[in-house]
This record gives sequence, C-alpha cells and structure tokens, in this order.
Amino acid sequence: MAYRRFAEIVLDIPLNKKFHYKIPPSFVNQIGIGKRVKVPFRGRTINGYCVGLVNESNVESTKDIIQVVDTKPILNSKMLEVAEWLANFYFCGWGEALETFLPFVVRKGFETKTINVARLCKDGASVKDMISAIKKRAPKQARVLEALAEVDEMTVPELASISECQVASIYRLRDRGLITLEKRQVDDSLFTGKHFKRTYHLQPTKEQDRAIRLIKDMLRERKHSTILLKGVTGSGKTEVYLQAISEAITLGLKAIVLVPEISLTPQTIERFKSRFDRVSVLHSSLTGRQRNNQWWEIKNGKADVVIGARSAVFAPLENLGLIVIDEEHENTFKQDSSPRYNARDVSLVRAEHENALLILGSATPSLESYHNAVIGKYEYVTLTSRIGHKPLPGVHIIDMRHEVYRGKKPSHISKYLELCMKQRLSKKEQVLLFLNRRGFSPFINCRRCGFVLRCKRCDISLTYHKKKNAVICHYCNSDEFVPRECPECCSPGINFLGFGTERIEEEIRTKFPEYELLRMDSDTMKGQYSHEKALCAFRRGDIDILLGTQMIAKGLDFPNVTLVGVISADTILNLPDFRASERTFQLLSQVAGRTGRSIKGGHVIIQTYNPEHYSITYAVSHDYDGFAKKELEYRKQLYYPPYGRLARIVLHGKKDQDVKQRSMNITEKLREAMKLPADIAQSDLQKAEMGILGPAPAPIAKVKDRYRWHLIVKADNFENLHMVLKNIENENRRSKKVQIIIDVDPYMLL
Repeated sequence: MAYRRFAEIVLDIPLNKKFHYKIPPSFVNQIGIGKRVKVPFRGRTINGYCVGLVNESNVESTKDIIQVVDTKPILNSKMLEVAEWLANFYFCGWGEALETFLPFVVRKGFETKTINVARLCKDGASVKDMISAIKKRAPKQARVLEALAEVDEMTVPELASISECQVASIYRLRDRGLITLEKRQVDDSLFTGKHFKRTYHLQPTKEQDRAIRLIKDMLRERKHSTILLKGVTGSGKTEVYLQAISEAITLGLKAIVLVPEISLTPQTIERFKSRFDRVSVLHSSLTGRQRNNQWWEIKNGKADVVIGARSAVFAPLENLGLIVIDEEHENTFKQDSSPRYNARDVSLVRAEHENALLILGSATPSLESYHNAVIGKYEYVTLTSRIGHKPLPGVHIIDMRHEVYRGKKPSHISKYLELCMKQRLSKKEQVLLFLNRRGFSPFINCRRCGFVLRCKRCDISLTYHKKKNAVICHYCNSDEFVPRECPECCSPGINFLGFGTERIEEEIRTKFPEYELLRMDSDTMKGQYSHEKALCAFRRGDIDILLGTQMIAKGLDFPNVTLVGVISADTILNLPDFRASERTFQLLSQVAGRTGRSIKGGHVIIQTYNPEHYSITYAVSHDYDGFAKKELEYRKQLYYPPYGRLARIVLHGKKDQDVKQRSMNITEKLREAMKLPADIAQSDLQKAEMGILGPAPAPIAKVKDRYRWHLIVKADNFENLHMVLKNIENENRRSKKVQIIIDVDPYMLL
C-alpha cells in the first residue's frame, strides 16, 4: 500500500470531528485503520482512534502522532461504521462512541495476576529433622515447614494464615534453600468450578416450530432481516432462541444475546452454557479482570455466543450472524449517559452492517416494534400458548381505596393478599411480591407545619432507609441522619409516609415470621454473585417469599411460584411521562407471567388505587393487542412515537436564571430552524407533527446542585428531527455556565 502522510483521528471528546495528525516515518508500518493512538491535543496527550489515512490535509500545521498503541486493529471496519452512525444519530463525538465499544478495563489494560506458590525442597525425612532443629529458635518457620509437610504445595497467603506467621518468615525459609517459591497465574475464569449439565433441543410446539423454521430459512439466506417474536410468558421463546443459535453456529456464524437485567444473566448463562460450549459473558457485575478476559476471549475468536446486558451489543465478534434481544421492550436497554444509545436500535444497525438476523423477543413488545411489525417492516411471529397449554394465571384486582385500616397502623398488604399468601405458603408453595420502589419511606414530613425533608442538592424528597438509619437521595446518593424533630419548626411530629420494599419487608416478617423472606433490590444485591446466590436459593426452595423491584419482574422461571402479589400498580402510572401507561402494562404483564408455570397453576393479585385505568384492566385480561390499539390511538393524536420522533433537550447549570435564559435562547433558535410562528400556542404544538414543547423546569428541577430546564422537540421523522437538532449540536462550546444534553428517543422525561 502507498505511504500515507496523515492519519484521520477521532478523539474521546464531545465533538463529532476528525482531526489530521502527521504520521512520523517510524510509524509508517505501524499505523492502521482501527488502531488506537496517543496524540497531543490542547497541551496534553490523549487517546484517539485512527479512522482513515490520507495523503493531503487542509490543516496548515499538523502535529505528529506520539504513539501507536495496538499492533493489530482493535476495531474492524464494520464496527467503525456503526460507531460513526451512533455518533451522528445520538449527537455525540465519534471518539466517544468508539470508547463505548471498548470496556474501560480493556482500554486500561489488565496484567495477568500471579501469586507465589510454596513447595518443600527436601524429602520427608530431612524435613522432620530440620523441623526438630529449628523448632525452639524459629518456631514460626517450623510451623511453616509442618504445614507444607502435609501437602504438596500451598499459596503464600494460605501458608501464612495456616502457620500464623508473617510472610517474611516464609521468604527466610526460601533464602535458606528449604522451600521454593514459584509464580503461578491466578485462574480468574468466570466459569471456574462451575458445572453445566448438558441439555439438548426440546421437541418444539407447532408455533415454536413455525418460528424456528422461519429463522433457519433467514439465517441461510445470509441477508439482514428483523423478526418480532411476540410470545406470551411461558410460551418457550428461549427454546426458539437456543435452536436459532444452534443453526447459526452450524452455518459458521456467531450470536449475541442481550438481556435487560443483570439478575437474568445467571439463569440465561446456565441455559446457554448447558447447550453450547463456547459462551462468553459481558456485564457490569464481572470483576475487571474477568471482563477483560472475556472481551479478549471474544476478540480472539474463542466464543460462538456472547451473553450480556446492553453494552454486549458492542462485543467484538467476527462473522456475526444473529442478534437476539430478550424482553426488547425494556427501558434498561437505553443508556442514560453519553452516548445515550438504545441497544435495540444499535443492534438493528449492527445487524444491517453484518447482514445478520435480529430477533426482538417479548411478551409485551414496545409499541415502536409492534407498529413496525404490523405495517410489515419487521417479520411478525407470535406464540399464543404456554408450553403444555398451561393457562395464563387468573388476575384479581384489589381496590385499595376500599381497604380499611386494621388496628392503629395502616397495612399495605390487603386482607385478600394476606389470606392467599397463607394458603399458598401452607402448601409449601412460593410467593413472589413486587414493588417498584426501594427504601422504607419515600416521603418524610412534619405533622405541624407540613415541612417536607428534601435533598439539599436535588429537588426531590429524601427516602428513609431504616436499616441504615439514614435518609438518602436516590439521585445524588447523599445521605443524612434521620431528624428527630422538624428542621423547620422543631416539632417532634415527624411523619414517615409512603412505603418501599424495606417497609414491606418489615411488614411481611411481622405477619409471616415462620417463613423465609428474601428482599431483592439495588440496596441488597451489591455483591458480585448476589443475584445468582439469591435466585439459586429461591429455586432450591430455601426461600418462601421473594420480595423485589423490577429485577424480579421479568424472564425468571420458578415452577413453584403459585402466587404473585403486586403491592402497588401505581408507582409508574402517575409519572409525568408519555410512556407511563405502556410501562405499567408491561410490568404488570411481565410480573404476572412469573406464576402458573407448572401443573399447580397460579394466581395474581394487583393492588391499586386506579383499578379502572386501561393499562391495568388490559393487563388483568392478558390482552396486549387491546392495550396496544388503545394506546396507539392516543399516540397518533399527539404524533408521539411510533408516529413521530422525539428528542429531549436538557439544560443544567449552577444558577437557575442562567439556565432559564439559555433554554429560552435555544428554544428560539430551534423555532427559527423549524420556521414556527413566534405566537403559536403550546396546545397547538402538542397536537402538531413538528413542534417544540417548553421550555420548562424539569420535573426534577435540581440534581447535584445544578438547576435543570428541558424542552421536547417533535418531528414527523428522524431526518427532519436531525436537521433541526444540527443547529444546536455544538452549543456546549459557546457556554461554560450552562451545559446542554441532547437525548434522541428519550425513555425518561424526569
């Protein structure tokens, strides 16, 4: 190849631009597209990625590349193209997007961990003599020799612990030639010590067989397609995935499987490792070294299947033929920091570049995916029956407005739910309780003056966590001591209002002291294997009642769960978000699907203060199509997705007035780009195809001492949305006081 004088480098900065750097003669044979480099930038050395090589540059003075980091390209051309699309679509820097493709531990680099292993140098008889000789003057060293005499070898930390001596004593024995120390690589493999019993393909039902045949035909064509697999809970979607992946591997292709929750990963790993040998895992609960090892295992071609949360969509698989997104509707596939990508959309683009098949699976698909399937953009396959034709569970609504207080304190467990729990537990069956709010009490106020205890840094009430004896902000994580009296009027009348999983846990323990209860939420599941241990204990039957947040609401399969209780169906329904009804329906349907998976049947009890709301009534009747039709009617009237595209602009800064003024200026700039009349009413914009809603203070108006305003940009398609947003793409370079966030296809409007 002809010598190129300049490299096109993208940097990890919020600027979507390529920079030209001169290639020194010593790097001519090292530089290459897809390799990382170190370059000078504004007085410092930073990392960049080579995305092109050219002979000419329009820059008058170019700087030299300092170092070429990689001997081989770490990113291939297809991944560079996907990253470029991601940067353009989500308005971030190309270099920022590429950083997302490489986990931090890979960028940082992990050296192989080693440890010293001790062995005796002498034979048994000589060691006994030596122990006798040194026992009086060096008793610690004698204990070391005694310990080693019983085993062939031992690590230095283990040896020091067993012999109750300092490591220095062990090193002195080495210096005297009595023991040897050998460096060994630590086996930090993810699957060390784990055994996966081999499983084989199950006989598919007629509906599964139809889906599997379609998928196999599409895989053989080696053309990009997208399939929406809508199957009721318990209909065997996972078996369809497994047989599809088996076909892909037979054809010499590889697969990525995305799951929405880390809590689902252990169960998914077990199912896939039992069926396939070369499986790798990528998710945030791995140790840094495990994550690094798994990534390089994938990169070096040692994996056929990659399982993980949203970032696994960037796994460096070559010859990718299949991507599966389980529970594709979940909002956890949306990243809430830059780049604010949705793994579902990135999967679609990556599948297009790889000529791969994308399977979107869910019992309650996102309305965007459902709409695309209905209009024929996606292939549409349904599984309408559970395996073995087991019936969907019966659902009973409890109107909490009619529940009376029992005794002096109100109960958050209705009489009917309590009675059903007693019946099920007495039969040694298991109960699952769902509440999507953690903590003990989310709201603390004064009976006398009405003062509400709020975070000093954020515009939100503090949540009381009883076990920590602290009030905690769930946005900035700051904590304070629990006040004994009102900070405003000094009255002792402090009220702890509302309830979270911690309060429900206390109430359940009081009502059912003889049964084992486990709470699963982000406060209790903090260890590396905490999810796996908790779910294994529940599956073994060691736990009778499982109480948790949305991490237990989907994908999990426990045949002995015969009762599901939804403590409050209203926690999401009342949020100021156009997706609130959809998310409520999805959560209720998903959590209801955790029961009735065996011949014992199942029962679901939903407690709510809004029993007439259509998202709840349709969930009760397991009627996805009815809900989708009604919700889509509302969306169409307002040109909300899937009939239009949205972007949310969030502005934040230290001074509220600065943020307000900047939001007004940005809004005016966007109005001019859209050519909107200055006097158009917000009510008219609400129903228009193109428009701007706001600006207004964000529902949570302050986070981490920064005031927040936001506005919503509506357009009839992405091209028009993109054209308008281009006008403010580089606004952050013009103001240091107020920063701007552009969130395309937002999933949260708080």
